[in-house]
Amino acid sequence: MRLLKTCFVTLALLLAALGSPVYGQTTSPADGGAKPATTPASEEEVQQLRREVAELKAQIQRLVQASAKQAPRDARLVQASDVLASSVEPDDASAPAAVTPADIDSLQKEIEVLQKKASDTPPATSGWTGEHFFLKSPDGQFTIMPVGYLNAQYTFYKGDGAPSDTFAIRRARFGVQGSYGKQLDYAFLFDTAATNGISVRDAYADFKPWSSFQIQAGQFKVPFSQEVGTGDTNVEFIERSNITSLYPDAAGTFRAPGFTVHGSLNEGVVQYWGGIFNGKGIITNNTTNEPEFVTRVRIFPFKKNKDSLFKNFAIGGSYEHSRSRGLSNELSFSGVMNDSAYTFFPQFRINGGIDRYNAHFQWLHKQWGLRGEYTQILEKRTGIGSEQLGGIGFQTLPGITGKGAYFQVGYLLTGEDEPENAIPRVKHPLIGPPSPGESGGPGWGAFQVRFRYSWIEGRAPEFICPATTCPITPVIFPLQSDHTDQFSTGLNWYLNYWVLLKFDFNLDRLVNPSVQGIARQNYFVALQGVQFRF
Repeated sequence: MRLLKTCFVTLALLLAALGSPVYGQTTSPADGGAKPATTPASEEEVQQLRREVAELKAQIQRLVQASAKQAPRDARLVQASDVLASSVEPDDASAPAAVTPADIDSLQKEIEVLQKKASDTPPATSGWTGEHFFLKSPDGQFTIMPVGYLNAQYTFYKGDGAPSDTFAIRRARFGVQGSYGKQLDYAFLFDTAATNGISVRDAYADFKPWSSFQIQAGQFKVPFSQEVGTGDTNVEFIERSNITSLYPDAAGTFRAPGFTVHGSLNEGVVQYWGGIFNGKGIITNNTTNEPEFVTRVRIFPFKKNKDSLFKNFAIGGSYEHSRSRGLSNELSFSGVMNDSAYTFFPQFRINGGIDRYNAHFQWLHKQWGLRGEYTQILEKRTGIGSEQLGGIGFQTLPGITGKGAYFQVGYLLTGEDEPENAIPRVKHPLIGPPSPGESGGPGWGAFQVRFRYSWIEGRAPEFICPATTCPITPVIFPLQSDHTDQFSTGLNWYLNYWVLLKFDFNLDRLVNPSVQGIARQNYFVALQGVQFRF
């Protein structure tokens, strides 16, 4: 009996030793992206430690088996101190010798050596987070991860005056992101498929002393709309909605140099952004002495109710003010459709203040995702100057207005949850490794069906310059009021967490066309795209 209980004491010591930090690489996603976790032991070291611990387990197993042969049938529990104080006399000379306190001390010393060996092992400086590769400094403070993605598509058009069918590389972006310490994130992203050659898309640092107060500075997306806030690789349709032409810095992929103060309050119930930017696009200086000002608020009213059907329901709004400069030949918002089928509204020279208003919502529940947004813009034409030689001179014309909205719904047929600003965690990938956090076996990937309706309109009011004001050349500007809408449907096939195939079909309805030679009609556009990211 003494021998058996002595083995129990030894086994307890071993289990305590196994609770020490001897483990391999793990992942700890944060802020929407995976980041490397501390790895006290390398894989080779872990395997060696496992072999040595296995040998100790084998020794204890042999002792337990030997003790079982000696244990009396009326075995009963006693205090641990009695184990070392008592003695056991074997029934015959062939029985193994009893385990002494010295044997236990020897095993404990071996375990302590293993513990010290594990603690002395330097942390891993490279590896895989489950989503990205990473490099890390030996002290674990500086982390860098290479990231990138490719979007390619082929587009078919049907309609009089529509563009030719074409293949295009929409995005081919590569860069790095990471952190320095726990309070500073950074990112640098370059686009190698830009029409003007390689250009900087994102270059910023995000200082995060508290979740309620963070500062981001550099060049990045202007935080005006919910749709633009969605990452380029997480947009469910091949193209964003038509109303993106009303967003700030639309010609610069919605990015501009500047800085914001942002954060979340009350455990994420309230999110806010407020910042100033140049407001002229990518790596472009401002043309006026008034910066672009943007503010946005989003609220999750039922976020703390974990059982609520509307836990992931959010509403929000935003406001933007900036200024245009006519002498810099700045124009009103673009009237080109998002699929480039046609131009529904012409551009005009503008000069003066620009004001934008936005309201948006989202509701996510299991496989369902519903989103919607409304935007309105007013672009002033103060002292705009003549639209033609010998025209009206420097007159103030009525401003250009635009407004539009979209509503979209998506449903994952294969049971994955609809994420917010992320790729669904594919449960059964067709190719490649499983999604981070998923352990399902191979399958056909994930399938998602989706539908969207969007509309947009532009208006340039009529203006008449009488002979008393325009003595040389009286001018009449007729009313320009055009609108269009679009029905979009499609299927997403997620081969795995990193590879996605998209199939979209758009029905564009053109009303009051502004492009000469194009009649009022419907256009049919089919788009196929492939996305790869790492």
